Amino acid sequence: MAETSGPVRTCVGCRKRASVDDLLRVVVVAGDLVPDLRRRLPGRGASLHPTAECLRAAERRRAFSRALRTSAPVEVGPLRDHVLGTSS
Repeated sequence: MAETSGPVRTCVGCRKRASVDDLLRVVVVAGDLVPDLRRRLPGRGASLHPTAECLRAAERRRAFSRALRTSAPVEVGPLRDHVLGTSS
């Protein structure tokens, strides 16, 4: 088995394992999914490849609510803006 250089997490979109350096940490702040670029925000986080494909797969599978263990609906807008590079 190959050695990894650091922590490894699973992307909630594609379900592939990757180094934390390759994944974007996502947390819920006031009901919104926000990217945690510095990996310092409090609370439970979910990891995601910062690609449109993984974001769509995670939304389609409703993976964020499960991974973040929240029963309330979460707004994906701020995260979508960051990943897709758009502004609302």
